[in-house]
Amino acid sequence: MAREQSVELLHQYIKSPNMLNHCYASEAVMMALAKRLGRDEEKWGLAGLLHDLDVELVNADMYIHGKETARILTELKFDPEIVDAIRMHNETSAGEKRSKEFQYALAAAETITGMIVATTLVYPDKKLASVKPRSVIKRMKEKKFAASVHRENIMECELIGIPLPEFVEISIGAMRGISEKIGL
Repeated sequence: MAREQSVELLHQYIKSPNMLNHCYASEAVMMALAKRLGRDEEKWGLAGLLHDLDVELVNADMYIHGKETARILTELKFDPEIVDAIRMHNETSAGEKRSKEFQYALAAAETITGMIVATTLVYPDKKLASVKPRSVIKRMKEKKFAASVHRENIMECELIGIPLPEFVEISIGAMRGISEKIGL
């Protein structure tokens, strides 16, 4: 499925502007990671774009979130690797641990977007252009800051061979590229 059709699918299932922004940010980060690792940018981007397709459908129930998306995308004949990465981004629902580069990348990428957004929103101008990688890393150490962000997922960047400082820098750069689209 082409990106345009995937965006239509996204908007069919997701209505929350914040959730849409999260999906677009995840897409941008995944594409940047794919480029850095020499992987298929379109494939990785689609995984980022569609990873939360079912979140509103299942009321963000972490025990089933991801399973519905996997079912929908399988019926639509999506690449099985995309479906697998999406299913595995939520280990609670998947019932197993991530074990592949694509799975680690998606879990880390979609999670870092939340930490970056939270950091951006504490800046006076609330602009991604102002955010420094070291600020995001510093905030990660503050357990009460963006407490719902699973830092262990972000650290899976190291399992794909990208140290945290570089990962944060890549992610901020990717999100800056779509800052107007996501309102930051």
